[in-house]
Amino acid sequence: MKLSVNKYIDQEINAIKNIPNDGVLDKVLDIIFENVHKKNGKVIVSGMGKAGHIGMNISTTLSSTGTPSAFIHPSEAQHGDLGLIQKNDVLLLISNSGKTREILEFNLLANKLFNGIPLISLTGNNESPLAKVSNECLFTGNPKEICPLGLTPTTSTTVMTVVGDLLVIGMMNRIKFTKEDYAKRHHSGYLGQKAKE
Repeated sequence: MKLSVNKYIDQEINAIKNIPNDGVLDKVLDIIFENVHKKNGKVIVSGMGKAGHIGMNISTTLSSTGTPSAFIHPSEAQHGDLGLIQKNDVLLLISNSGKTREILEFNLLANKLFNGIPLISLTGNNESPLAKVSNECLFTGNPKEICPLGLTPTTSTTVMTVVGDLLVIGMMNRIKFTKEDYAKRHHSGYLGQKAKE
């Protein structure tokens, strides 16, 4: 059977177009700017499974564009990596269901270190336990997966990636991040050379 490529591409495009534009992103940018750029904190990102891979990408991209960030695997967090968290940090916790046990526990443990640490969630379920304990919830719109089983993270990870890109670009604009700033953080490789041109 021939794969209906255009149909699936259209479904992913529609999912991106239906990401809610509800003003929450601006509130998230305010929180990160205040804590990271004014109070010398950083963005602590965590996610389990595929959401974790998205989180690592968001974290490293934030760091390379002027907003310090670190990824902590939620399981490793319970074995000492929570020690990376400091006062004035911001949590960005990612779970499509908003019910991932390790992520909910991560938030509880982080609050034992620093009570009231700001929590931003990135989720496909804005009525979930994670969303309800968040200061701000970046809701993806909960698109239907293009996976024929409706199970494999496909469309959900696409929209998470796009929201992460919007977060990165939003912070770059907020801090007026320049090509020269980029070159200082990305010295080698093709992008490093391109940034110096």
